[in-house]
Amino acid sequence: MSLVSTDWLMANLDKVKIIDCSWHMPQTKRNGFEEYKKQHIKNAIYFDLDKNSKKDTDLPHMLIDKKSWENIVSNMGIKNDDQIIVYDNSDVISSCRCWYNFIYFGHNPNLIKVLDGGLKKWVNEKKPTTNDIVNIKPSHYSANEKIELVKNKAQINENILTKEFLVIDARSKERFEGVVPEPRKGLKSGSINNSYCLPFSELINADHTFIDKKKIFQKFSSIKSSLDKNIVFTCGSGVTAAVLALAYSLIDNKYNPVIYDGSWSEYGKS
Repeated sequence: MSLVSTDWLMANLDKVKIIDCSWHMPQTKRNGFEEYKKQHIKNAIYFDLDKNSKKDTDLPHMLIDKKSWENIVSNMGIKNDDQIIVYDNSDVISSCRCWYNFIYFGHNPNLIKVLDGGLKKWVNEKKPTTNDIVNIKPSHYSANEKIELVKNKAQINENILTKEFLVIDARSKERFEGVVPEPRKGLKSGSINNSYCLPFSELINADHTFIDKKKIFQKFSSIKSSLDKNIVFTCGSGVTAAVLALAYSLIDNKYNPVIYDGSWSEYGKS
């Protein structure tokens, strides 16, 4: 199970490492770190999704190199055997991407979980928050890249012919069908040939919790002709794709999340 409840976290606050990875779409004009400084769950360490991504590219949120990841996580004071709980204040989208990043770099999947409902549910339940910044003692973290968990543009193009895996897009139907412009400049509208659309928003309740497993199963069953066929998730910039990946892991505990990292930010370049 890739999720923990707010009640579970409340009972285990001092037994786990907590990461606040709140991130917001550029058009919202919100700043996750500034929000973190004002209010966060006790002991939470901030993870900046933008800063902790690949630097030498114009594509957003691309996976960073192994050594840089090790340095980032070590400086967060996290060890390989730590139980990590990730949350955000952004519709769970960035916490799911952080979850994926840790799995890609070899953290035990049983030791990395997302807080179901995130900060929104936590605050609505009047659970305690703080603005105290935790003192971090650096650790020595060792990563082990799982390169099979990421796809590139060439592999996506090859798959259009071979059809070895399903490509499911987390963007809205309007963006997928190309009837509205992309929010990022310089991108054409549309979608990858032979891909399918399952908007991530259909998997999230109003309180930022995931819909129940039965409904998740129904959502994916409406797309997949065979539930054992491999799936690769895509979206606008590789963030909301992770929401679909985590949701699918809830109905298939053997599933290893696979994402097209460049997503439409790469594929949709004019």
